[in-house]
Amino acid sequence: MICISADFDPVHKGHEQLIKKGREIADEKGCELVVYLNKGFSANHAPFFVNFDARSRMALALGADKIVPVEGLHHRFILSYSVPIRLSMMHEDGATDYITGASISLDEIAKKAERFIKEGKFVGMPKNYPNRNEIRWYALNEFLKDKYGRKLDFHVIKEVKDGGKVSGRLIRQSIIDNDYTIPKETRKVLPKSTIEILEEEIAKGQINNERNYKEIFKTMNTTSRGYLSKIAYLNGKAVNEIIKRRVYRDNESIWAAFRRADYGPVMTRLAVSAIERNVTKKEVMDLMKKYESLNLIPNEQKVQRVIDRAWYVASQIENGLSAGEANRKFRSEKIAIDSTPLEIHAGLNLTKFETKLMKEGINADVYVDKDNKISVELRADGKKIKTNLRLPAKEVTYLRYIIDSNFIPVTGVVEKSKKGFKIKVEIGK
Repeated sequence: MICISADFDPVHKGHEQLIKKGREIADEKGCELVVYLNKGFSANHAPFFVNFDARSRMALALGADKIVPVEGLHHRFILSYSVPIRLSMMHEDGATDYITGASISLDEIAKKAERFIKEGKFVGMPKNYPNRNEIRWYALNEFLKDKYGRKLDFHVIKEVKDGGKVSGRLIRQSIIDNDYTIPKETRKVLPKSTIEILEEEIAKGQINNERNYKEIFKTMNTTSRGYLSKIAYLNGKAVNEIIKRRVYRDNESIWAAFRRADYGPVMTRLAVSAIERNVTKKEVMDLMKKYESLNLIPNEQKVQRVIDRAWYVASQIENGLSAGEANRKFRSEKIAIDSTPLEIHAGLNLTKFETKLMKEGINADVYVDKDNKISVELRADGKKIKTNLRLPAKEVTYLRYIIDSNFIPVTGVVEKSKKGFKIKVEIGK
């Protein structure tokens, strides 16, 4: 079975060449050409311009034998986690070959992938790398060789250019800008079958499906720091920027808040997708652990390693090392940590009145407040209480790294102590 993994939003002439090459290989080997087509959200964490059924018909019209939907991943995971899951689907289905398009050769892709294969960690691909996604797929294909005892044969064809790379984003924008007609210049980069299907979808009003902005605006405009801090891919800075910039009424105001939080376009789309679908950090973590149990997540990307790294970096900063140096050392030397704490007991700054309301076992939301301090919010006897946590510097740094990990939950519960009450902060629970 020959495989392609794609959004195809819509299928253009670059994709046509990819399918054509896949068809040639499939015919030579006497097997099927199967497209693993993303559904729900694109690999770049956005809703699709063209619906799944129409994109499937576009691919089949050009020679694909079968379409396999890939759903539920791209509003929950970054590519370094979703790619091995998609590769595993192909292995389990009996795939032998994988084909993709790139502006660089297979040898160049293999050379750039060496570092990530050696480190066993596939996040942090340098932004100046061309075809980063293809490098990631190649490297993770090597990683899964240990699980399956084989790897998929990797094929690369040169990307089609028409005065530059053929871009799905530019195709979509050109149609929007022309009142949902396909302009002459855009038609040049689309196969005839794609044009016909696109025009059918436009006529039916089934094009350019938007996000559920009503739900996104509601969450961003009304929910507390504690609630927002539970949502996946919202770090402390992002939560505070969201609170600071209320009210949200349009798409640009949302993007502006994330830009101020230093989010790039891809992470902004993922964070907004998580808000839209109410994806919590716990949901993402539990899914990761499920895939870890199937040996699909590289060791250096596992939940416990992310927690270990946070503790190690916090410990090294206390010893005078910079965060960057500690991170590099942890990654390059693959340092093992045996005793990372998953519970921290923090003091509270309570008034006498608040102390009287406190009871053991009350749940508390943990978040980063507007002054960049780790705080909790809870309800005691119907009253809302917000207070900073009292912690040593090392534990503050550790918790901040965990909170900013994007997918590891931090929860709190009130506990009785000799001098009153504390918060038991639980990590990854």
